[in-house]
Amino acid sequence: MTGRLVLLRHGQSYGNVERRLDTRPPGAELTPLGRDQARAFARRTRRPALLAHSVAIRATQTAGVIGGELEMGAIEVPGIHEVQVGGLENRSDDDAVAEFNAIYERWHHGDLDVPLPGGETGNDVLDRYVPVLTELRLRYLDDHDWSGDIVVVSHGAAIRLAAAVLAGVEATFALDNHLDNAESVVLAPITDGRWSCVRWGTLSPPFYPEAGADPVADAVHSSTDPMG
Repeated sequence: MTGRLVLLRHGQSYGNVERRLDTRPPGAELTPLGRDQARAFARRTRRPALLAHSVAIRATQTAGVIGGELEMGAIEVPGIHEVQVGGLENRSDDDAVAEFNAIYERWHHGDLDVPLPGGETGNDVLDRYVPVLTELRLRYLDDHDWSGDIVVVSHGAAIRLAAAVLAGVEATFALDNHLDNAESVVLAPITDGRWSCVRWGTLSPPFYPEAGADPVADAVHSSTDPMG
């Protein structure tokens, strides 16, 4: 097994700029900065063996820019879109951001059956997301003749939840460390179907939570979008 799974958050979208809970596909398009971020990712990474993306426009466009830079095609993969926030969709007010983050925090601490209002539970997200990664592993990464990484352009909250569960990343660390646009979590397959997290954004293991961090309050008072 020589390849890794690179779970890449899409470039900046107009929904991100507006700090909006934009989760329902197809969603907002990339901003010019978002295209520049995707281009920069392509220029600093080795050419992957496979490039995939979710059904959302911002992920499709990110993969398109990367593919253009690296002269390769990209495939659309269902099931890896963002956490669906239901009744909070398109809201950007502090109350909505706080409600989303409070439930999302509970998921990371094991309360995966708690639903967002009119939206998904943590188990709903994992039940559609994890099988896609498992299929990519079985089809490609577990093949000893396969070489090269798989880049999957997806979405921040979904990436952090799935990666933390699959690789056993400590909940508080995953909550404290959002992914900026065009940042990634890198998973390496190890024995018995398990995964090792070898990169989280700009950080390498071991991963330690920030002392005294409050993920919900930090998200509410941050000027950045809530979905990273």
